[in-house]
Amino acid sequence: MKKYLYIALLLLASALCAHAETILLRTGARVRGEIVFQNEEVVIVRDAEGKRFQYLRSDVEAVLTDDSAEVAPEVSEKEQELQTPKKASIILELAGGAAVQPQEYAGGAFSVDMLVGSHHIGDRHLFIGGGLGYHGLFLNGEKLNFLPIQAAIRLPFTETKHAPVFGFGLGYGVALSKDFLGGIYASADFGYRCQINPKTAIAVVAYTQFQQAKITVIQSIDDLPFSGKSGRNLVCAGVKLAFYF
Repeated sequence: MKKYLYIALLLLASALCAHAETILLRTGARVRGEIVFQNEEVVIVRDAEGKRFQYLRSDVEAVLTDDSAEVAPEVSEKEQELQTPKKASIILELAGGAAVQPQEYAGGAFSVDMLVGSHHIGDRHLFIGGGLGYHGLFLNGEKLNFLPIQAAIRLPFTETKHAPVFGFGLGYGVALSKDFLGGIYASADFGYRCQINPKTAIAVVAYTQFQQAKITVIQSIDDLPFSGKSGRNLVCAGVKLAFYF
């Protein structure tokens, strides 16, 4: 009886070993165990003592098995594509809101921006790049148009599918009218981003924009008209929809 029990235990141990794998992490560490759950975000491993460990899918370099060479985790082709970090990205941003010239006028604003830059730096979905756009402001019955040229950063707070995201831009807004000149442009936004896959994401954010400008002012002195440039600080705030490609 003891002989058969010993054989059964050996067979059970062999079966358990056959399903064991070595998880190779990007840090170089190796974890021996069995994959009990995995999706596009996490991999959960159970070791020989029954303890479970959870790792981000992006941290798993590969899986080593006893009967095969180093292979990727057993996922579909679509899931394997999701694991591939993207090196470059294009961001299209559409925004609308209110515009004010402090203590003077209030109106509306809209903008379209296109940014090009890096999408993945190190282990972070950090965007650093630049681009240009078209901004229209309506103040006191007058439309002011600018072409902002900017450097921009977009940074999610966590490396998860859904994450808060912060953005900042700085550059120069070129005026598109002979009646006024452009100046320094700056923007900041904060919102929520959904990572559809490493190549595509969408974000909804609240934003503020600052645009410096000089407007042509005509004054009358002793019944004689004189024209000059007067500095203006234009501020916009609203909601922005961003598409990452």
